[in-house]
Amino acid sequence: MIRWRRHLHQYPELSFHERVTSSWIASQLEELGCEVQKDVGGHGLIAVFKGGKPGPVVALRADIDALPIQDEKKCEYASKVPNVMHACGHDGHTATLLAVASYYSANLTNVSGERRLLFQPAEEVTPGGAMPMIIDGALDGVDAIYGVHLWTPLAHGLVASKAGPFMSAADEFVIDIVGRGGHGGLPHQAIDAIMIGSTLVQAVQSIVSRNVNPLHPAVVSIGSFQAGTTNNVIAERCRLMGTVRSFDEKTRKMIHERLESLITHVCQMHGAEFDYQMRIGYPPVVNDAAEAERFFKVGERLFGESAVIQSEAITVAEDFSYYLEKVPGCFMFVGAGNESCGAHYSHHHPKFDIDERAMVRAARLLIGMAEDYASGSVESP
Repeated sequence: MIRWRRHLHQYPELSFHERVTSSWIASQLEELGCEVQKDVGGHGLIAVFKGGKPGPVVALRADIDALPIQDEKKCEYASKVPNVMHACGHDGHTATLLAVASYYSANLTNVSGERRLLFQPAEEVTPGGAMPMIIDGALDGVDAIYGVHLWTPLAHGLVASKAGPFMSAADEFVIDIVGRGGHGGLPHQAIDAIMIGSTLVQAVQSIVSRNVNPLHPAVVSIGSFQAGTTNNVIAERCRLMGTVRSFDEKTRKMIHERLESLITHVCQMHGAEFDYQMRIGYPPVVNDAAEAERFFKVGERLFGESAVIQSEAITVAEDFSYYLEKVPGCFMFVGAGNESCGAHYSHHHPKFDIDERAMVRAARLLIGMAEDYASGSVESP
């Protein structure tokens, strides 16, 4: 797994451009004697393992894409591609699923039903790669699905998940405000886009504090404010960019409506025009209650009760949510953090790394979940 992961780390590819990565994964699977379906939903792959006994179809998924980040690590396996890096652990996810493929290729006679391994492209960029794979039949006949995320905020040795809403929906918006430019000393002759934008930033903060039920987690953040060119010119244009995070569709819809209403009325109040665009992202990751219960049972059997944690909901997004909308399943975190080996930077950081031992736990957890679903019992893989 370390060899696979470090190869991928040196040769990352961005979302929707994973052609070489996909070809390399296919070659590794074919060396194992796997039945491989290529070009699924773009550069996706499916490895199929049909067991020697009748049983359910269980899918396991890994994502394969990287991010537009310059790798700043000083190590032998640092990215060789300028400004592209596996800064979220997808290289480790892929290596983990290759190890699972190796396990099943050697143990098919003991498998009940089918194990379907999904190597998915384009998790990092909406509209994502999960839905195209589903459209191409990745979930046809599937009874349950599981996925893991190697997670550096969680220490190596721990695993975590929760029932119900686990990871948030993530939507992105852009607001372009158009006022009337003018001389900085004659503000009465202008319509100040910066002042209007500033008013809007303050107003937007009231959505969560005054409109969202405090028992329903949500975030509205402005991440970019672009306006003006110099000190004595009143800006005619202002662009705001931000994100909305939520865990249920009712709250999500209300925030979208309230945001549009605030933009409209603030701009009207000051005589400005505007253009507002909302990009709908992934829905929330909602774990099936019974499959989350299975996670705690399997995790405790494999790793011990003290290693299994009830996670809090987290306001980052994952397109694994689309799979969970179609079939029951569970998405799980596997601790990959360890300061002693440099694995303490946050995801998407230019020095991001993982404790590679976490891949073994991730593989055991995926196999354990699949086999527990199929047989109702679990043995340590």
